[in-house]
Amino acid sequence: MSVYIHHIETLVPETSYPQDVARDLMKQWVGTDRQRRMVHAIYDRSGIEKRHSVLRDFLPGAEPELFHTDAAGRLQESGTEERNRVFARESKRMSVEVARNLFRRVKGFTTGDITHVITVSCTGFYNPGPDYHIVQELGLSDATQRYNLGFMGCYAALPALRMAAQFCEANPRATVLVECLELCSLHMQVRDDEDSLLANALFSDGAAAVLVSSHEPAPGANAFRIGPFLSALAPSGRKDMAWEIGNRGFNIVLSSYVPDVIASNIVTILEPVLATAELELKDVEVWAVHPGGKAIVDKVSRALSLQPGQVQPSRDVLRDYGNMSSVTILFVLKSILDRAEAAGRVCAMAFGPGLTIEVNLLEHVPAALHASAVAEKSSGS
Repeated sequence: MSVYIHHIETLVPETSYPQDVARDLMKQWVGTDRQRRMVHAIYDRSGIEKRHSVLRDFLPGAEPELFHTDAAGRLQESGTEERNRVFARESKRMSVEVARNLFRRVKGFTTGDITHVITVSCTGFYNPGPDYHIVQELGLSDATQRYNLGFMGCYAALPALRMAAQFCEANPRATVLVECLELCSLHMQVRDDEDSLLANALFSDGAAAVLVSSHEPAPGANAFRIGPFLSALAPSGRKDMAWEIGNRGFNIVLSSYVPDVIASNIVTILEPVLATAELELKDVEVWAVHPGGKAIVDKVSRALSLQPGQVQPSRDVLRDYGNMSSVTILFVLKSILDRAEAAGRVCAMAFGPGLTIEVNLLEHVPAALHASAVAEKSSGS
């Protein structure tokens, strides 16, 4: 039995910041000339042109909500409670909006088909959470099964998709709504360590919703057939990526060595999952690499000897949105899924604390293929 991704819907906040504007603002807030030079270099080499935030704090003339400055222009940061309160407010709104948009555009499904809701976030907590509000606001059955994957990090979308696929394999009537929502900008901190400066240059806000089921895709709709998954660890990078709750938001450890750790392990990690599908590296047409940063895409591409076009969707998402943690890989997959032409076999990979590497093989089933199959079935009968 095949399980499919039928549609991916994405959403970003209305407020956005050009990367050079964010760079110059951060240079005002750091304390030394050396840090200002570091900020300038990190932002200019990021591969990012624009990022979105639920906060208007950084717009000229805007009344700040979390990031105030004193009379001397020094940044006064809010505590974790205040940041999480904004998360609760904005995530409720965005989670419902992206789900509604999905059902406006998906072909062959209605809200009444949903049996399971899986929500994902590592940037805030409250209860009843987004899963509850999705069920209530969209009029889903009170018997809808709800699950939340929390605090896993940038790789969490792939375990969520694996869970959805397992529900559908166990029950062919299951239809699963998966939602990732991350408001990373709430946790910006101005510290003097390189990890903090790097994180501030990368992370942003966004949401994505995915509909998964074993039903045949509707005529005229692109889909992904979900293939095997793989979970792996690169323990040598355990100290290079981490995430914990602090007094001024969530503290991140994000070493500049992360891309090297991933690149040095990726070929060995991929071999088992490719073998399961009787594939080799050369058989994968498109690589959906989580663009945690420009260096990650660069070094994975070199390690796998990829052509520029094979990772272009990852670079495009990084350029236009930055790193939205778990949401980001779904933006990349949407870019690939929405293409008119067939992308063939796709390998999605995402990375997070641990250092954890998650992989999923997918097959792009274009709309034209469904249409021809329906025509053949009709003529045959």
